[in-house]
Amino acid sequence: MALLKTVAGIFAIRKDRPELLIAQATAFSRQVPMMYLVVLVNAVALAVTHFHSAPPILTIGGPVALMLSCGWRVAVWRRLRRKSMDAASAARMLGESVTSAAVLSIAFAGWSLSLYPYGDAYQQSHVAFYMAITVIACIFCLMHLRAAALIVTVCVLGPMTLFFGLTGNPVFEAISINVVVVVAVMIVILLIHYKEFADLVESRGALIEKAAQAQQLSDENDRLANLDSLTGLPNRRRFFTELEAHVTRARRHDRTLVIGLIDLDGFKPINDAFGHATGDRLLTEVGRRLQAFGSPPIFAARLGGDEFGLIIDAPLTPAALQTLGRDLCGLLRTPYRLPGVTAQIGGSIGFCPFPAGGQTSEQLFERADYALYHAKQNLKGSAVVFDERHEADIRELGRVEQALRRADLDAEMHIHFQPIIDTGVKRTVAFEALARWSSPELGEVPPGVFINAAERSGQIVEITRVLVAKTLRAVSAWPMDMRVSINLSARDIASMETVGRIVDIVLESQVAPHRIDFEITETAIVCDFDQARAALMTFHALGVHTALDDFGTGHSSLSHVRLLPLDKLKIDASFISDIEHHAASEDIVKTVLQLCRNLRIDCIVEGVETQEQLDKVASLGGVVMQGYHFARPMPAASVAGYLAEEAAIAIARNGAKQTAAQRAARIWFDEDGLQGLG
Repeated sequence: MALLKTVAGIFAIRKDRPELLIAQATAFSRQVPMMYLVVLVNAVALAVTHFHSAPPILTIGGPVALMLSCGWRVAVWRRLRRKSMDAASAARMLGESVTSAAVLSIAFAGWSLSLYPYGDAYQQSHVAFYMAITVIACIFCLMHLRAAALIVTVCVLGPMTLFFGLTGNPVFEAISINVVVVVAVMIVILLIHYKEFADLVESRGALIEKAAQAQQLSDENDRLANLDSLTGLPNRRRFFTELEAHVTRARRHDRTLVIGLIDLDGFKPINDAFGHATGDRLLTEVGRRLQAFGSPPIFAARLGGDEFGLIIDAPLTPAALQTLGRDLCGLLRTPYRLPGVTAQIGGSIGFCPFPAGGQTSEQLFERADYALYHAKQNLKGSAVVFDERHEADIRELGRVEQALRRADLDAEMHIHFQPIIDTGVKRTVAFEALARWSSPELGEVPPGVFINAAERSGQIVEITRVLVAKTLRAVSAWPMDMRVSINLSARDIASMETVGRIVDIVLESQVAPHRIDFEITETAIVCDFDQARAALMTFHALGVHTALDDFGTGHSSLSHVRLLPLDKLKIDASFISDIEHHAASEDIVKTVLQLCRNLRIDCIVEGVETQEQLDKVASLGGVVMQGYHFARPMPAASVAGYLAEEAAIAIARNGAKQTAAQRAARIWFDEDGLQGLG
């Protein structure tokens, strides 16, 4: 039984191995024409040698029948080769080939042996030679179809050996034995070759599968490397690759395109208030809206955080681009209905067109970023298109940045001080230190210009180091109860290393830390709340006080006030400028003053410029103020005279009664004069 299964397995077509079936059929299809050509040539040669001795039915009819049969099989295989071969068609054709091999082999052997009686000894020898050499050739051609090769061997070699072995002719008997030995060896080789062929096909299949898996893994890695995992949008890397490709195509075909940068307005407070999970859902929804935006087609990517990039491959006029900006800003302002909360944010957009705004992908990105910065600073929640005015601003900013890099900061930077007044006792209780820069190249550069340039270039950290040191040197000569307020940027508190340098300057100054206030803006907190909190805790541990500057103009959040170690809030001047005419401003100031009283922290009102504003703020409960109504910023050398004059006015107003601070200021001025600040 086992032997029968083994034999049946040898002759079977392995339909359970589709890759082997296809490989067999492919290899066999290339060898079929050669096999049938050998059979036909040999058959014609045998018919010719028997043409005059055998009947025409054998010498003509036999070859013609073989020719038609072989031609039909060749045509079938050629038609199969032109088609896409699958396992089912390969199995069907191989099965038909095995059947055809059996039929043709029997017909071939019968026709060959039927010619034997009609010839002489030479012609009879030709029959034996023809059958032997043809079957050997067929075995070679059928080596990839084991079942067919074995059937041909059995159907041709069996009758031939039996026929010639029983002729009684020693020569034919020897030929039979020789052919059997040779064919037996060939069959062994065929079986070995077939096994190796099958193993090779299997190995190749395994290699192809592994290669496919490797390619799939490579494609997945490439996808992940170019995809933002949160939103499903392309990431920063893919964005810059696409931008370079788009610019190259646009330049080659003389086309236009637009790059846009989006920064979400109000995202950070929502993320802080409702948690990162809600923030992530919000970013995902922003990505979905950008992807679904209809016309024109937009390539959108998430560049990081709450910043997104756009590539708009369309010829847009300036008016159309402004319309697109309004549509996108409106899209971003539409409320976001998230699990447990309905959030509303906005988005500021900077556009830069190619080629009008820039010639390279780097220029386009930088200028779109500048347009975005301009939108954030001046037109938050709207779109700004980079134009020639911004080009002039960038050139000026570049000049300032270069001059800053070449500047001798210790020699060129100096401090002006603006008094902070306690209106209850009508005297100065502190000064705010304000940076000034006298450049040998540019002259007097406005603070808003060079501080902006320094923050964008990263030079602000070194400038702060110089300004804090200069400020504290001046403060060291002031009366001991006079405080100073110093502004720090987001970069100054962005790492504990920069915070440590500021702490070192305070310690080296010998100024008592409790006389120092460091002011930070809400924007600086939003950049990295945890780091900002750690920085303020470090200052508090040193004894320095901290104030939140421009309160109400940035990403205002009561959680900032609650979680940060703050000693003061400063109400921004924008709320004071129209406080006499706008009830909303009055209500905001009143609310913040009440908030500070409830939290037991000080409140400083900035921007008081008129007596009417002073009276209004005072009526709301404001006490500590600063602004042009009291005094403009003054050089360090003028502080002594200012305090002395204030002391003299107080003496005149109060008679002989003086506060200790007023007496100290008077003595300090009398003894040291204007040299007191050296």
